[in-house]
Amino acid sequence: MTDDTIKLTTAQAIVGWLSSQFIKIDGKEERLCGGGFGIFGHGNVTCLGEALYNHKEELPLYRGQNEQSMGFAAAGYSKYWLRKRFMFCTASAGPGTANLLTAAGLAHTNRLPMLLLCGDTFITRLPDPVLQQIENFSDPTYGVNDAFKPVTRYWDRISHPAQVLQTLPAAIATMLDPADCGPAFIALPQDVQGWTFDYPKSFFDRRMHQVRRQSPDIDEISSAAELLMSAKRPIIIAGGGVQYSGAVSELTNFAKIHNIPIVETIAGRANLLDSNPLNIGPIGVTGSNSANTIANKADLIIAVGTRLQDFTTGSWTVFSMDSKFISINAARHDATKHLSLPVVGDAKLALTTLSKACSGFKASSEWMSFAQEERKKWDAYVSDNISVVNNRPNSYAQAIGVVNAICDKRDRIVAAAGGLPAEVTANWRTLDIGTVDVEFGFSCMGYEIAGAWGAKIAQSQNEPERDTISFCGDGSYLMLNSDIYSSVLSNKKLIIILLDNGGFAVINKLQNNTGNESFNNLISDCPTINEPFNVDFEAHATSMGAMAETVSNPHELADAFHRAKASDRTYVIVMKVDPYEGWTAEGHAWWEVGTPQVANSDKVYDAHINWEKTRKRQRRGV
Repeated sequence: MTDDTIKLTTAQAIVGWLSSQFIKIDGKEERLCGGGFGIFGHGNVTCLGEALYNHKEELPLYRGQNEQSMGFAAAGYSKYWLRKRFMFCTASAGPGTANLLTAAGLAHTNRLPMLLLCGDTFITRLPDPVLQQIENFSDPTYGVNDAFKPVTRYWDRISHPAQVLQTLPAAIATMLDPADCGPAFIALPQDVQGWTFDYPKSFFDRRMHQVRRQSPDIDEISSAAELLMSAKRPIIIAGGGVQYSGAVSELTNFAKIHNIPIVETIAGRANLLDSNPLNIGPIGVTGSNSANTIANKADLIIAVGTRLQDFTTGSWTVFSMDSKFISINAARHDATKHLSLPVVGDAKLALTTLSKACSGFKASSEWMSFAQEERKKWDAYVSDNISVVNNRPNSYAQAIGVVNAICDKRDRIVAAAGGLPAEVTANWRTLDIGTVDVEFGFSCMGYEIAGAWGAKIAQSQNEPERDTISFCGDGSYLMLNSDIYSSVLSNKKLIIILLDNGGFAVINKLQNNTGNESFNNLISDCPTINEPFNVDFEAHATSMGAMAETVSNPHELADAFHRAKASDRTYVIVMKVDPYEGWTAEGHAWWEVGTPQVANSDKVYDAHINWEKTRKRQRRGV
């Protein structure tokens, strides 16, 4: 060691370097890594745990209850910070690390930064085979950690302490790149974590990062402008990338100048206020009649910051066969889908540049008026759908309407897989920009509570007076509820609206809609269950330290929500909803699902024939 170097273990170097990385957000300097979630085991406690202890003020470590939920929480955190900040997750070698696979898949699908610091077997192999090691008979280097390669954007295994000098900057560069953003995985063999190296002191200097803004190619802009100026009925699909780019104002100005209606994806659900006259509603399978109607009539679709997944496109049936696409996206992979005319670059820069190139162009007032009339019809439907009418069964939509009417405009709404993503997307009326997080990219049940906890950690750093509200079904609750306890322990209050429909009701609905009998989805329809009984969700939540109450109807829900707002502790409100009645019945585009070409049941076979008849409007890559 010299005056210019410092002897550290691999683990100490990693943690020390992370603590010295910063980013400026809205003029305020923030630590790039907001801390981490950790469950210790023999694979990470002795060395990485020692290093984290010595930096617990700069990088607070939240104790997780389940590794998968830790990853969900990290995703919720990075969504709140619009990918400009991240958290790490650390797990022990073996099953602890394997539990993070689903969370890595979520972050990869949604293009979210997350750093995974996971234990690994000994690089020397002297004690092999060790506890929790999976032995590959033909390749001793291959193990559980290699399973993360398909679900991470950056993957490395540290076999020598010096590698940290290259690996950490490369991992951060990946996580902050708008085109390549996603989870980074670093495998840490147990012996290497404790090995030392003389690191340059300059490596640990304070560094300020920034997110790259890629300027669009001028030729691509020119081609896009030419196509746009020839359009008669253009629309804009606004995705989550609009918010990640900070391009909400540019999107709104672009649409206003050129008189183009906007529809939103699930990830882009809060790009516009509900009251904005340019906002024609959510598009696709979980969308609105208004958005899907104008999409079908549009001759040009300008897709901004969206990967055009099948719920957005109605499995590519929402659009007319001869409509054209312009895709503005930081990622080439997304910009070139379905023979779109690509504009590869930052949405904020691209929209401004394209607007100048189309100076003087405005879509017809008749086209905008038509779109707005369709939106009025949809608004009337939603008003009726969420209304609390005597003798109407309790529904998701009613619960959403109750909360929407009472919550603060800056409260954050979180929902995930099951029936609630569709119901929130269709019925929630956005009160402020960037306040809705519907996890429907990887469609992970269990994200609702864990993701909300991560979002609340972020929110408490930026808007501590606001609430994070989770809409959760009973199926997801039973799958992953332990972060109620985490939220209580960490004093990060959540409001959880637990809507109990007796099982996996939305999949039961799909089962029935394809001609199948109810089977193994609702608790009452499981042949291996002898005596179904109702879980006491209120007692369960209370046992984890939360406040909780059960209500019978939406009127009682409203009163309970006021009490939840006033509480200083996580609050769970339980309400039963009907598994068959009260679903949002309008607004749905066609969705491709696999149905049996032959079946013993006439109902199943007839459903297959009817389902396939609607395929005729499906675009085939043009």
